[in-house]
Amino acid sequence: MAIQSVHCNIAGRELTIETGKLAQQANAAVTVRYGDTVVLVTVCFNKVPREGVDFLPLTIDYEERLYAAGKIPGGFIRREGRPSEAATLACRMTDRPIRPLLPKSWHSEIQIVTTVLSTDQENDPDMLSIIGSSTVLALSEIPFDGPVGTVNVGYINGELVLNPKMAQFDESQLDLIVVSTKDKIIMVEAGAKEVAEDIVLKGITFAHEANQAIIKIQEELVNLAGKPKIPVPEEKVNSEAVEALTHKIDEELAQVLKQTDKNVREQMLDTMVKDLMSRNSNEELSESEIASIVDTKVKKAVRTNVLEQGKRISGRNLTEIRPLACEVGMLPRTHGSGMFTRGQTQVMSITTLGSARQEQMLDGLGIEDSKRFIHHYNFPGFSTGEVRRVGSPGRREIGHGALAERALIPVLPSADDFPYTIRLVSEVLSSSGSTSMASVCAGSLSLMDAGVPVKKAVAGIAMGLVTDDNGKFAVLTDIEGIEDFNGDMDFKIAGTSDGITAIQMDTKLKGITLEIVEKTLNQAKDARAFILDKMSQAITTPRADVSKYAPRMTKIKIDQSKIGAVIGTGGKTIRSIIESTKTTIDVADDGTITIGSNDAEATQKAVSII
Repeated sequence: MAIQSVHCNIAGRELTIETGKLAQQANAAVTVRYGDTVVLVTVCFNKVPREGVDFLPLTIDYEERLYAAGKIPGGFIRREGRPSEAATLACRMTDRPIRPLLPKSWHSEIQIVTTVLSTDQENDPDMLSIIGSSTVLALSEIPFDGPVGTVNVGYINGELVLNPKMAQFDESQLDLIVVSTKDKIIMVEAGAKEVAEDIVLKGITFAHEANQAIIKIQEELVNLAGKPKIPVPEEKVNSEAVEALTHKIDEELAQVLKQTDKNVREQMLDTMVKDLMSRNSNEELSESEIASIVDTKVKKAVRTNVLEQGKRISGRNLTEIRPLACEVGMLPRTHGSGMFTRGQTQVMSITTLGSARQEQMLDGLGIEDSKRFIHHYNFPGFSTGEVRRVGSPGRREIGHGALAERALIPVLPSADDFPYTIRLVSEVLSSSGSTSMASVCAGSLSLMDAGVPVKKAVAGIAMGLVTDDNGKFAVLTDIEGIEDFNGDMDFKIAGTSDGITAIQMDTKLKGITLEIVEKTLNQAKDARAFILDKMSQAITTPRADVSKYAPRMTKIKIDQSKIGAVIGTGGKTIRSIIESTKTTIDVADDGTITIGSNDAEATQKAVSII
């Protein structure tokens, strides 16, 4: 295959996509270069569809190679192990805009692999993974409704900035990633420092326009090296059997959908499927086919009620939020706890405070080597009434945890003002609707209960969408599980009373319009204000002091020339002080020493020795 490459200029740097040189046995392969960051993206697929699947079997892997940043991996074996949290998030961010553009009737396995070959730690390889994945699908034989472009937008000194370098985000009020097709927005991901909705909308519009140049060069490459597409597979449907069952389903479904309790409704649907199966005397349809027909009917009923009557399955109107309950200080020995309940969604978040030495060390390709605020999210089987294996967190748990963490970071105090490592754990106790946004609310309550001097409370809300073929649409506030499953969009927005702190938008459609984005942002702002008011009834300001069970941090300053004397040869002196006083001691390069202990006498002893 001849080597082909295309180029365009994005924010003063050249973006180059090349094919035909590397990984020639893959169905399609490209290298994407931006600055000195280079990724290799490949796609392979099985020619024969998987038996018995009714979903799109797409796998996306993101392989970080530490040689890309001139690093040798830590640990005993000195090679890359399980994917880092950053790599897992990059997988999710690549998957989310790509999956809706592939045909749902495609049942052959597809695997896209991104390998980071070089990184300049200025230009984010995650962005190139999305561009490369779009390009290989466009070049391949796989039917694909792309390509897509993606850029990053910052907001620095009152100006929108296209693709800021990674170090610039310290001064930026906005870290916005937008993926779009020629005419629609297909994914939005953002962290922000209380940025107003109108600025976010301008940023999304700005990004969408910039994406067109990236889409154009992919189309140029397809013209040079693209393969003929395989026809979109047709779903086989036994139309006569379906029609026979439809009347029976319609008779019973209306009663089922009157049930507002998720568990009751799902039990009735299971019973309906079993009953229909028993009446399916000639076994013309399998149980999975009958279940699929019922799901289709449920989806149609849910959507029709919204678009034609402005009513939802629970009887709520389009902007109504389910009943809320907030509570703090439930657990007697933890450093802080908060619980947030919204309808049948319930999350309890627990705060633990530790010394600076307990910061999480990061061994990856980013510019940060540690972090002092850690949010972990757990989603056990019992939260949805299921029997499920308990194991290490999956991609979903890591993604939801990272989103809530991002939403809370802008309100945290600096390490100088609050010299603690902060770990927040969100336990999902019940789920029907956005648990990540419930984790933001519960986490905010928990931090305040722990005496962390956060600047403001943070709340989150999940917005949904229902559309029809004629362009009619309805935006739903506070979607519950059945609306998420049968709707067209999951648009999560978190923030304070003064602005947005995090966004994550995914759609099952082939993109949404800017009109829908604007309406969603404004409708979510009203919902956020309502939730923040309810949260303030549980706790209005952070506790004046940390829990008596949390370590107390005492700072002293010594001459920098004396640091060596405090540490001692090979750390012998400082270890001796720690062992004799049972305190934690952290020494900064400027001579600041932080001593942590629950015992004031022990702290004073350590100060005296130092």
